[in-house]
Amino acid sequence: MNGGGTRRWGWGSGRADSLRADAQAAKDAAAAAFYELDTAQRDLRISIETITAVEDSPAGRKAVQDFAVLGTRIDQVSHEYITAVDAHDLDRDDLDSGTAARARAELNKTTEDLKRVKGDLDRFERGLGRLLDKAETQLARLAPAVERGRQGLLAASNALDAVRASGLAADDLAARLAALSPELTKLNQGAAQHGVAETLHRAERVAREAEAIRGEAERLPQTAAETDKRLSSLRTRAQALHTRAGKVEPVLSELRRRYSAACWQDLQQVPDEAVRTVRQAEEKLREAQKARDEQRWPDATAQLSTVRALLNTTDEAVKAAGDRLQRLNEVSFDHTSEVERVRFAIRDAQRLAMAGRSTPDPRHARPLDQSVERVDRAVAGLTGRHPDYWHFLTELDSVKETVQGVVEQIRQERGAGAH
Repeated sequence: MNGGGTRRWGWGSGRADSLRADAQAAKDAAAAAFYELDTAQRDLRISIETITAVEDSPAGRKAVQDFAVLGTRIDQVSHEYITAVDAHDLDRDDLDSGTAARARAELNKTTEDLKRVKGDLDRFERGLGRLLDKAETQLARLAPAVERGRQGLLAASNALDAVRASGLAADDLAARLAALSPELTKLNQGAAQHGVAETLHRAERVAREAEAIRGEAERLPQTAAETDKRLSSLRTRAQALHTRAGKVEPVLSELRRRYSAACWQDLQQVPDEAVRTVRQAEEKLREAQKARDEQRWPDATAQLSTVRALLNTTDEAVKAAGDRLQRLNEVSFDHTSEVERVRFAIRDAQRLAMAGRSTPDPRHARPLDQSVERVDRAVAGLTGRHPDYWHFLTELDSVKETVQGVVEQIRQERGAGAH
């Protein structure tokens, strides 16, 4: 491009030369403004494309609309600039001063219009800050997220291959992994086809599900080993309990022989119930073994939990019969020791209730006084050739619970008062 200072003009005066130079300077300024506006528009278009790739929201759609309105204004002032430049050939030898002056004025006006629109464009760009930051953040997350999804699927596949090589089928995990195959296809197709937000969400979901499959696959050998161990342990326990259940009847016979019916009536059904429950447990063990052989791990776990519950119930019932005989033997030989233990607990609670007080709180005193009376009645009830020792014991147990409840209440109230 020729500036006014590189050519000698053969027309007019120094004033004419000055007008030509001014017009040329105006043209250069307009060209610079046009270039700045065009560059800014190109850069902003990239930002808008970034936002639209990610942000499907009212704010995002408004940004696109506002940019389109600005684009129309830019096209208009750009057209005016090109028209102004084409209208005046400042390199002509016969350029007169009037034409030069008009060219300068038009080009100056065009420059002002270009700069004004550029200013509006700059303000618009500043207003996009939050949307653009959000969009760029998501785009920055996209590639790593997609890669994590792919690597997660690969790790899950490798873990599945390893566990199958050890002889475990893991069919359910294989089915879950196969269900993710279409998702991998969509990840490979990329955000251009499915959108950034959807691709990002898909990548994160695939990574999460693949990690779950990998973890379960890696734990499968341990699950199998633990299941085998539980099967063996519960089978042994069921056999032992079957043997112990057979010893309940002799215990009941001794109870019947030595104590009143009230002391053993509630245990009458224990032998039959123990046999029946152990039989149920053994059936569940067979079902658990079948589930384990078929590698239905959740089913095997559920069956084993049922077996354990059945054996616990039977164990408690069988143990209760033996404990009953032992406690009755002890109390029939000497009931005073048990009575003294309960009375000591009552006195200890009464001292606690009186601590720091001249008179006890009725809420504490009343149940403790009643406990004293209950112990006296229980002792007085031990009459006849076959006293109801079991009622005696259960009554004393109940008194101990009442006393312990009063002690806990006192401590809680005083602890709250201290705070």
